[in-house]
Amino acid sequence: MASLSTEQLGDIPDYMADPDAVLHDEAEWRYGRPPDYTRTRKYFAETRRSNHAEGSLPALVENLVKNWEIEASFKTKLADWRTVDCSQYTFAINGLDPCSAEYMLRVGTYNAIITPCEYYDPTHSDFASSHKTFKRMMPTFAWEVVEVYSGPPVVSFKWRHWGQMKNDYVGWNVAGEKVTIKATDKPIDIEGVTVAHLNDKSQIVKLKTWFDSNEIFKQMDPDRKAVREPAVQEGQVYNYSAESGPAAVNGGIIDANPMQSCPIMSGQFGSMDDIPELNAE
Repeated sequence: MASLSTEQLGDIPDYMADPDAVLHDEAEWRYGRPPDYTRTRKYFAETRRSNHAEGSLPALVENLVKNWEIEASFKTKLADWRTVDCSQYTFAINGLDPCSAEYMLRVGTYNAIITPCEYYDPTHSDFASSHKTFKRMMPTFAWEVVEVYSGPPVVSFKWRHWGQMKNDYVGWNVAGEKVTIKATDKPIDIEGVTVAHLNDKSQIVKLKTWFDSNEIFKQMDPDRKAVREPAVQEGQVYNYSAESGPAAVNGGIIDANPMQSCPIMSGQFGSMDDIPELNAE
């Protein structure tokens, strides 16, 4: 596990010391006020696998990402995001071209990272509907750092994201079908790897993440009992490309995610140890 030196990080910002630091900010919040993470933090404390020492590098990285998630999900003005350098920030999934901060702010974190598939297609949901779909189905979705491989300014780490399917899932897939999966009340537990590039203020400049978003749906529907209903109205056309997804390139930064698959799961890399950026000198 990577260790931390004060020379590497300098003064520790509040969003690395406290997982809820940005909740106290004066900002333009999506629903007029900061969100309430009480249930999620309680669920995290009761079900986490790791227990990082306060002030350790894994704990600091965990806090940084939790505050980033709050800002990306609930702060509607990029200038209010403190965890990232908005002038440079990009986000990429599974080695594909990066998305801009503006794109993530517009479509939402779920739509920015989930692969179009037989259960869900981001092109059929906006920010609000995508969050309603997943947060209603799984009211608490905890997140933790499992292990940190390298320290700042390039922090690579393995993470875990988990919750329980408390309510039915209802979404729309690549065929425009309404998909319903009955609640199982069983855990949904996924893992992935992220490489975060930080500036001298410990703000995120670049995020690169590897994970298989299809694993969420495999765990939701292990027996493949999902109900699919045609939902396309007459004359309605979805602008979707099976090859590349709903992407528009702008100066080298894509304005939407193409179809994605995890390079580990698809065989491009045999394991996380094979990802070049995790093993760079």
